[in-house]
Amino acid sequence: MKAVLLYAYGGPEQLRYEETDMPKCQDKEVLVRVRATSINPIDWKIRSGAAKARMPIQFPAILGRDLSGEVVETGRDVDGFPKGMRVMALTNRTYAEYSVAKADLLATIPEALSFEQAGALPLVTLTGTQLIERAVKPRAGQTVLVTGALGSVGRSAVHVAHKHGARVLAGVRAKEKEEAKKLSGVAEVVAIDNEEEIGSLHDLDAIADTVGGTTIQKLLKAIRKGGVLGSVLGTPEGAEKYDIRVEAFMAQPDATRLHQLADDAARGEFSIPIARTMKLAEIQEAHRLAEQGGVAGKIVLVP
Repeated sequence: MKAVLLYAYGGPEQLRYEETDMPKCQDKEVLVRVRATSINPIDWKIRSGAAKARMPIQFPAILGRDLSGEVVETGRDVDGFPKGMRVMALTNRTYAEYSVAKADLLATIPEALSFEQAGALPLVTLTGTQLIERAVKPRAGQTVLVTGALGSVGRSAVHVAHKHGARVLAGVRAKEKEEAKKLSGVAEVVAIDNEEEIGSLHDLDAIADTVGGTTIQKLLKAIRKGGVLGSVLGTPEGAEKYDIRVEAFMAQPDATRLHQLADDAARGEFSIPIARTMKLAEIQEAHRLAEQGGVAGKIVLVP
């Protein structure tokens, strides 16, 4: 089969689309023909070596976390996944024509979603969901600021926080305010690159942060005593000075929740925009585009 192999840490030129061995299906695993995957920031952080301390890899490595495709074969002790079934998962080694995943990670793809739409969902939707449900844990009526609300993780967090009954504030750049007002479930939009608007925030029950850096450091004082900071980017510098609970985490696979989120997307309750669909063979250019930013949505890869 063809796959993208990474032979050394470095820039996109280290990614090579070439022939490699077909993965073998073990017990409790499913072999999936990949119909779509997508690029996430963790992909280029692993590729560059920026994440090697917490996520070391062995070369040559196949990157990719999002899986969308069709069941080809199942290992022993696997039921309920007939050949041809459309499935999706948060797993590993998906920059390839075929990928193996544990059966308990797989969720069925709703009929209303294409393979490409499904391929954009797993990592970002589960990250945004777990940011709300496992880190922030808001109660109905509480006010939650979601930073980076127009990003894929942020959109997911907004959707889930609203469904839990929270009053959701969308934190975005000033130039994005009008676009953010279109998000379903948002009570108010705040420009978090505007000192005056940051200064108007106070007594927040929680912040669900997808931005990090100096922005979150400026926002910490807006959280009430005993409030919560949930972060996908680790504990920010200076957080210990405030009487708040900090919950930093990494997303985990959850097939049941992924299926529910895909259903929500299929019903149009929220969406993860796709900026471009590119061939897996164009991986170097796809990584360059994704890493430099400015694309309004995800880059989906198809073999």
